[in-house]
Amino acid sequence: MGWVRKKFSDVCTLQRGFDLPKRDRKSGVFPLISSSGHIDFHNEAKVKGPGVVTGRSGSIGQVFYIENDFWPLNTSLYIKNFNGNDPRFIFYLLESFDLSRYTSGTGVPTLNRNHVHDEIVFVPTEIGEQKRIVGILDQAFADIEQARTKTEQNLRNARELFESYLQQVFSQRGEGWEELTLGQATGGVCTGPFGSLLHKSDYIENGIPLVNPAHITMSGIEPDSRKTVSEENADRLSNYIMRQGDIVIGRRGEMGRCALITEKEDGFLCGTGSFSIKASERFHAGYLVRYLRSSNCKSRLEKIAGGAVMPNLSNTDLSNLTLSLPSTDKQKKIVEMIDLLAIEIETIVSIYQKKLTALDELKKSILQKAFTGQLTSNKTKGAAA
Repeated sequence: MGWVRKKFSDVCTLQRGFDLPKRDRKSGVFPLISSSGHIDFHNEAKVKGPGVVTGRSGSIGQVFYIENDFWPLNTSLYIKNFNGNDPRFIFYLLESFDLSRYTSGTGVPTLNRNHVHDEIVFVPTEIGEQKRIVGILDQAFADIEQARTKTEQNLRNARELFESYLQQVFSQRGEGWEELTLGQATGGVCTGPFGSLLHKSDYIENGIPLVNPAHITMSGIEPDSRKTVSEENADRLSNYIMRQGDIVIGRRGEMGRCALITEKEDGFLCGTGSFSIKASERFHAGYLVRYLRSSNCKSRLEKIAGGAVMPNLSNTDLSNLTLSLPSTDKQKKIVEMIDLLAIEIETIVSIYQKKLTALDELKKSILQKAFTGQLTSNKTKGAAA
């Protein structure tokens, strides 16, 4: 059984998909395939299945195997002629390519099919050998997918365990606990400056940062050096300066997105899209940040936030949010327990994420071996264990 080197265009040919305006799409049984895959069904098919499709413009890199007749849209490329080769073998061959290498254009990336056609590939001449390789790859990738599914479930379980613990902690009650509004428990909720106080022309680079929701991450605050103001403007906006111990929270978009103002961020300005919650002796800042980020609190904030398209929280609604607080000593102990569990959970999450990365690398390695003539069934045994 021999292997030969050929141009990709001698093995099969790529063809641009077909135009089909949305107004002309009618419900049916034939898949409509775009650059990102199956998006809908149509009452007509342009190509007989089985087929292979990849993105031509926009979303580049994924390759799709289509069992039945289908309609490839003009954002895609499909295999027009398999030249007697096994369609699923061609699917894996194309999937082994780094298709981003064949893109061009300064705006929307576009896959240049001529460059793909010019690629030299190493393929078996006999259809039987192609089918043997397909069988090995199908089994290996089914094993990898099974391992990925289990890993992703374990990852979700770890995160759900942490959220369950938070819900249990924040729902407990006992002696010394008080039911308060956020406004009562803190030094007050302050809204960031409105548009009339801050204009695009006020922004400079490498000045005093503003903190908007986009700058708030799970690990803290990541300011944008391009969204800063001069000291003169900061003095003018002194009512919006945040101090160490305050909490900044987004008032629109994702609810519960908040971070503690540390010594590093002392003097930053609360942005237009944020609230600052002023420190007080009644609450431990770490406790309140953990509470506001919890899934239970996020759900409560989403319910009270207005806005049909994007949730938008008012100062009054946030100030009137009720919560139960124990003594500050108790809050501190709770935070210490949460932080210890968070470290353990993050260690577990890191292990699972590394395994997902390893599975991706394993798939690339198996594909590389498949199209250099190195693949045997023994080499993939136990690969995804």
